[in-house]
Amino acid sequence: MPDGSSSLSPSTRLAGTRHDWTVDEIRALLNLPFPELMFQAQTVHRATFDPTEIQISTLLSIKTGGCPEDCAYCPQSALHEDSVKAEKLMAVEQVLAEARKAKAAGAGRFCMGAAWRSPKERDLDTVCAMIEGVKELGLETCVTLGMLDDMQAKRLKNAGLDYYNHNLDTSPDYYGEIITTRTYQDRLDTLGSVRDAGISVCCGGIVGMGESETDRAGLIAALATLPVHPESVPINLLVRVEGTPLAKADEVEALDFVRMIAAARITMPKSRVRLAAGRENMTDETQSLCFLAGANSIFYGERLLTTPNPQAQRDRALLDRLGMHTTGIGL
Repeated sequence: MPDGSSSLSPSTRLAGTRHDWTVDEIRALLNLPFPELMFQAQTVHRATFDPTEIQISTLLSIKTGGCPEDCAYCPQSALHEDSVKAEKLMAVEQVLAEARKAKAAGAGRFCMGAAWRSPKERDLDTVCAMIEGVKELGLETCVTLGMLDDMQAKRLKNAGLDYYNHNLDTSPDYYGEIITTRTYQDRLDTLGSVRDAGISVCCGGIVGMGESETDRAGLIAALATLPVHPESVPINLLVRVEGTPLAKADEVEALDFVRMIAAARITMPKSRVRLAAGRENMTDETQSLCFLAGANSIFYGERLLTTPNPQAQRDRALLDRLGMHTTGIGL
C-alpha cells in the first residue's frame, strides 16, 4: 500500500491547481489508508471552501425518452428494452412553473435536461426562451442537451446560460464498453465549444458500471487534466434500471465511492464536487462521509431526470443533524 505521507505533500495540498495528474498518481490516492485520504481531501477542501456549506441545485427533465444514443446505463435510450416512453419537449411556461417551485424550495441553480443526441435548431429556440425565463427568476441556469457545435454554444451563451453539463461518464479506455454511438473525442469537442463560448462547465462521470479501479482513476485523470477544470464535477453512483444493459451490474462498496469523491476533491480543488445520481440508495452515513471527503453540492428534489432522488425533507434533516448550511448560489 502506498505511503500516505509521500503521496501528496503539504505544499501540493495547498498549492495552486494542477493539470498534469497521471492515472498512477490517482490510483495511489485511491489506495491511501482511509484516514490519510480523508485528511488530505479535507485539507484541500478547507483551503478553498467553507467545509460546512452545501450548494443546492434542482434538475428537471424537459424532454424525456427517445434518445438515439446507446448509453448502457440510460433508460432514455430508444435502443434498450423497456426504455422510457418518448415525450415531447415541455412548454416554456411549464418549465418556468417548475423553476419557481425549485426557487421556493431553496435551489439557486436550475438544471434542464433533454434526451437528445444534439438539439435541433427549432428546439434550441425553445430552450433559449427557457434559459431567459429562468434567469429572470434570479436562478443560475444549466442545461444538458447532448452534443453542441460552436454556434449552438454561442446561442446558449447569448441566452444567458451559466453552465452546460456534458459528462465524460468513464475513462477513455473503458468508454467503448458503455457507449458506441459517440466517441470520447465527441464529448471533448463539445466541452471545447462550451468553453470557447464562455459558458462554465459541469462535467463528471458514473461509478459502478463494471469499470476497474484503473478506469476509475482514468476518469478522474481525464477530468483533472482538462485545460480548465470543470466548475462543477458530478460524481454519480450507477442507478441500475431494469431494461438497460447495466441492470445487473455489481454494487459499489460505499467506501470505494467515498474514495472517488476524495480523489475528485484533491485533484480539482476549486471545483464544486456534486453528489448526483444514486443518493437515493446511499445511507445517511455514506453521504456524510462524502461531505467529509469534499462533496459540497447536491441535487435537491424528488427525481433526477428519470430516477428517484432523496426527498427534500430527508436531505434537510440530514444536513441539520450534521450542522451543515446550504447555499443556492454556485460558483
